[in-house]
Amino acid sequence: MILNILMPIILKMKKLTCVLCFCAIAVFTVAQSLSSPNNNLKLDFSLTNDGSPIYSLTYKDKIVLKPSKLGFELVNDSKSLLSGFEIVDSKVSAFDETWKPVWGEMKQIQNHYNELSLTLNQKETNRQVIVRFRLFNDGLGFRYEFPEQNNLIYFVIKEERTQFALAGDHKAFWLPGDYDTEEYSTVTSKLSEIRGLFKQASVYNGAHTTFSDAGVQTPLMMKSDNGLYINIHEAALINYAAMSLVLNDKNFVLTTHLTPDAIGNKGYMQSPCKTPWRTIVVSDDARDILASKLILNLNEACKIKDPSWIKPMKFMGVWWEMITGKSSWAYTDLPSVQLDAIDYSKLNPSGRHSATTSHVKEYIDFAALHGIDAVLVEGWNTGWEDWHDKSKEFVFDFVTPYPDFNLPEIRDYAKSKGVKMIMHHETSSSVRNYERHMDKAYQFMVDNNYHSVKSGYVGYIIPRGEYHYGQWMVNHYLYAIQKAAEYQITIDAHESVHPTGLHRTYPNLLAQESARGTEFQAFEGCNPDHTTILPFTRLMGGPMDYTPGIFQMDMSKINPNNKSRINTTLANQLALYVTMYSPLQMAADFPETYNRHLDAFQFIKDVAVDWDDTKILAAEPGDYISIARKAKGTNNWFIGCVCDENGYTSKIAFDFLEPEKFYIATIYGDAKDAHYKNNPQAYVIQKFLVTNKSKITQCCAPGGGFAISIIETGKTGAKGLRKL
Repeated sequence: MILNILMPIILKMKKLTCVLCFCAIAVFTVAQSLSSPNNNLKLDFSLTNDGSPIYSLTYKDKIVLKPSKLGFELVNDSKSLLSGFEIVDSKVSAFDETWKPVWGEMKQIQNHYNELSLTLNQKETNRQVIVRFRLFNDGLGFRYEFPEQNNLIYFVIKEERTQFALAGDHKAFWLPGDYDTEEYSTVTSKLSEIRGLFKQASVYNGAHTTFSDAGVQTPLMMKSDNGLYINIHEAALINYAAMSLVLNDKNFVLTTHLTPDAIGNKGYMQSPCKTPWRTIVVSDDARDILASKLILNLNEACKIKDPSWIKPMKFMGVWWEMITGKSSWAYTDLPSVQLDAIDYSKLNPSGRHSATTSHVKEYIDFAALHGIDAVLVEGWNTGWEDWHDKSKEFVFDFVTPYPDFNLPEIRDYAKSKGVKMIMHHETSSSVRNYERHMDKAYQFMVDNNYHSVKSGYVGYIIPRGEYHYGQWMVNHYLYAIQKAAEYQITIDAHESVHPTGLHRTYPNLLAQESARGTEFQAFEGCNPDHTTILPFTRLMGGPMDYTPGIFQMDMSKINPNNKSRINTTLANQLALYVTMYSPLQMAADFPETYNRHLDAFQFIKDVAVDWDDTKILAAEPGDYISIARKAKGTNNWFIGCVCDENGYTSKIAFDFLEPEKFYIATIYGDAKDAHYKNNPQAYVIQKFLVTNKSKITQCCAPGGGFAISIIETGKTGAKGLRKL
């Protein structure tokens, strides 16, 4: 089997060997080629006349990447790693394994690729760089490796100069470049239009960019005029700065741009070392992009010896109250200038504080009644009054509750109800303060039966001058994950760097925010196509804590001063539990809101958070997504479908169901007059008997969608239900 896979490659290498012998030289001077296991993708590598390394990529003979340069500029080095190379070693291999994630979208994942490893020697300096390419059926991953060597021990990166030379003016789904936030609405445009759109304030949503006005963040999703879907990102981001891309919109060449540190350097390296993988996922079917596990496969296997304590879960909490402005995180509304020495026993509460003992018990009661696993409490600890004052680096100690939050009482009450508690650590981006308190904070959690934490990094990083996506902060995020694992704590990280598949290696990293989540619906709204794009962009690197399940779309009915609206239908919100994958899913709305729609809330109760199988039924970025998932350890399936402002008609065949069995399908769909603008809460619930031969056509309203639970009922069916 392996020989069959390698034979075309071996033949090419034999041909190359003959050429080398004929020329009687000691280095490789001709192009190297590599094909994917299914031969749809082909990689070519060569050196230019001046010894500059270049690579190109095709898919079914269509150009994905034209010849693109590789290399680095180094700080204080007149001879950077850009040219003057020769190939001194070339190795080809194949790999095929099937592995089981601790949790995920699939019970098992195939990791199948052909590899080309090239050792390059810079003749003038005698410095070596290995470029390792892995070609999968769904795309390419490659990275730089710096072996241990005398002529390159310690070095500082001025800039990585990896290029992605595109074949045309593709349609792109992009975020403006920034070192500190990814919380923008995705912009959809031609590549050639990006520079002009940068000049429109609406792109930034009031934020700022921090480099070239043609820079975009990754994951970058594109579609070519000849029907190729192309996604560029990175995998296994460790001890390195996050990558963005700068566009030359004359020739459509993207070049890496690493996040700098406080003095402008991009990375501090010591050989032996390696970079993250640069990834290009490509197909002529958009469904293959969503189904790709390339980024996960490029990460190392799980490093937690016994991960059995890591459990996916659903949760709720007081968070939405503060986001909508109904209540506050802080115990008192006094301004920070009055709080240099705070004695909370002498302060009167504002009356707007959410994290009170009695109020949190209401959430615990609702969670226990409806089988929701956990309750998150934000605003429980002292420090919220002056955390915006950046002259005070030490605001939170992560162990001191407000006077109106009786932590031991809540701990014991939740335990008696069978509900877990989730801790909240807002660091205010005072990172050194958090690291100093981390062991004490994690031990405090364990002592009080908290085994999961939501961490936050709002604001500019302290120490000043560092950025959220620089090497220094990337190392901090990993440190927090590794430290949490020592205490058997799972993490939901907000305002952190974009995910790159590290949850394979550290599955206690259950989810991240790292994008524009539901909270922005309560601030200024999101475009109706928002959640038809995020799975193609943000979720390529890992699960997102998007916080779905909002049933009240008009924020003014919660807070008269908030005029924002949720730009989806209620049925769309249900579908997000399937289309926006995460093992950590929040029922984000208020208990009283759910009590008014308990029939629709039933889907949130039923839907799984861990899966044995996933089928991408239909997908087009920016338009619609339809996904079916099989719940872990069962024969039950759940389907979610979301669409943009144009609506969508979905046709589904249930052929993924087990033959000769009957299932009860409960469809939570938009009513005929539903619309995200003026009738978002109009929904219809229907039940049918289905088999693997059943088919359905379901209409989605503008900004709408539908959700379906498919519960096995055996071979005899169910009485009283019409069969589809």
